Amino acid sequence: MRLYGHDGARLYINEVERRRFLATARALPAPQRCLCLILAMTGCRLSEALELTGRSVQHEPATIAIRSLKKRRSDHMRELPVPKWLINQIIADHADAFAVDSSSRPLFSMSRSTAWRYVKQVMACSHIRGSQATAKGLRHGFGVHALQAGVPLNLLQKWLGHTDIAITAIYGNAVGPEERTIAQRMW
Repeated sequence: MRLYGHDGARLYINEVERRRFLATARALPAPQRCLCLILAMTGCRLSEALELTGRSVQHEPATIAIRSLKKRRSDHMRELPVPKWLINQIIADHADAFAVDSSSRPLFSMSRSTAWRYVKQVMACSHIRGSQATAKGLRHGFGVHALQAGVPLNLLQKWLGHTDIAITAIYGNAVGPEERTIAQRMW
């Protein structure tokens, strides 16, 4: 895993881009809005988001259970705490998925390529261009944002579904506000 491409281009969205992406996503119609908000607020993989069902979303406590698709066992789940507003938005956008008889149906009835195109469109509308303007850029941006917000490395490892903490530690390589503050003291 890398945070920078071979040409040195950043592969994650930064905090300013993240805020623009979220603002643009909130103005979209239901399926695109919900998909983009889930990706940005959980750091899950695109394919993991497309597997979410009504049962995956837990109102109390506000969590989303994500089936890790990179694990060999199909029953490996991880629960991520999310803001209450996101749970309310998912329920409002996908009310039919929370009916008792349809709670195991996927929230999104779109292909992976369609979902990928939605993310690219939101990136373009948010004026985010370059190597970071992808669903994976959102995932990496979530990791960088979480570390900069003070989330412990072992908790971020769990949330992202990494088997090795060394993979998660790579997010610490991004320059954040704390690193800049320390550098300013030196200057």
